[in-house]
Amino acid sequence: MTGKPNPLFSMILGRIGLGLVSILIVSLVIFSTVSLLPGSYAAAILGQNATPEAVAAFEERLGLDQPWFWRYLQWLGSAVRGEFGLSFSGRPVIDIIGPRLVNTVLLASITAVIAVPLAVTLGIICARYRGRPIDRLISTSSLAAISFPEFFIAYVLMMILAVQLQLLPSMAGIRDGMSFGEQLYRMILPVLTLLMVILAHMVRNTRAAILSVMSSAYVEMARLKGESEDRVIMYHALPNAIGPIASVVALNLAYLIAGVVVIEVVFVYPGVGQSMIDAVRNRDVPVIQACALIFATAYIGFNLIADVISIVSNPRLLHPR
Repeated sequence: MTGKPNPLFSMILGRIGLGLVSILIVSLVIFSTVSLLPGSYAAAILGQNATPEAVAAFEERLGLDQPWFWRYLQWLGSAVRGEFGLSFSGRPVIDIIGPRLVNTVLLASITAVIAVPLAVTLGIICARYRGRPIDRLISTSSLAAISFPEFFIAYVLMMILAVQLQLLPSMAGIRDGMSFGEQLYRMILPVLTLLMVILAHMVRNTRAAILSVMSSAYVEMARLKGESEDRVIMYHALPNAIGPIASVVALNLAYLIAGVVVIEVVFVYPGVGQSMIDAVRNRDVPVIQACALIFATAYIGFNLIADVISIVSNPRLLHPR
């Protein structure tokens, strides 16, 4: 006799399957969109005076003469193995973006380790002292940070901390052989910029999620029992607001991976975003496709994690109406 499958396990498997299908669709869109860009890489490399025969031979060497769908299957197979094939320069794509990916993950990880606990703490403080000066100060500051694009914040911080006060280097050009402490020192400005960008979203949404739960009946019952407001928030409101908070945190962590392109360009940080910009400039399509797929996979993956956390923290989502 077989029992019924665990609904939580089935729901998580369904979400994972949906995420894999989404990645597959995104990979198809990325490959087809980039492949349909106007112009020829071979003609751009060989110059305007290149003969059609020379262009054809060059495209044959790069495999560009093969059918589109066959090239897509080859590219997808190499991406699944973590190789991404060869760039148009002849080097393996993973050798080009591998070290840069480590730098991007390091930048995002340091920012996340600081941002997540700080944002949740500030959100709790705003909810605890709703309408008071501390809440107004944090909320106003968050709204101001959201109003400015990240490149503007980056240049303002660079002008104040690097140019006028000369406390920090304006360029985050880390390189091999540099000590970890020196790398951290050069990453302070990019980390500060990313913190100001993502903190605002997480603080405001954490505050909103906790305040939404605070109006629930069981919270009112806890208050009627004489429990302190701090205990009501920490033991009753916060655990039931984990789902929405986790979703916001996951979305902002996805931004850290997929949205650091501007920050890396501003501070000349050697990350995946900078590699993608260089590849666009050089029309190196395989590198562009690999970077775009990495960004998309990270975004979908973090959304999947947020979805699973929301389901686990709220069993009612297992039985949608």
